[in-house]
Amino acid sequence: MIEARANKLSFDQDNMWVYLVDGRTLGVPLSFFPRLHQASPAQRAAYILSGNGQGLHWEALDEDISVEHLLRGHRDSTVRRSASKPELG
Repeated sequence: MIEARANKLSFDQDNMWVYLVDGRTLGVPLSFFPRLHQASPAQRAAYILSGNGQGLHWEALDEDISVEHLLRGHRDSTVRRSASKPELG
């Protein structure tokens, strides 16, 4: 099995584009991740590839995303649990 690892990201108005080391590109709606959706372009661009590209991390946004989970179609699982937290904006 080939490990799902990212080597870079880009964003447009509606999507996060994850470029994988094996040549695939994954488009993920920003609406799947409210913190990213509400973030400024500069905040989105301030990501770190963690675990040799297996994870995506935004320190200022307190956001961590697994590349493997993206490939499985997972969304932000904290939205329901953190509904009482104030929204970023």
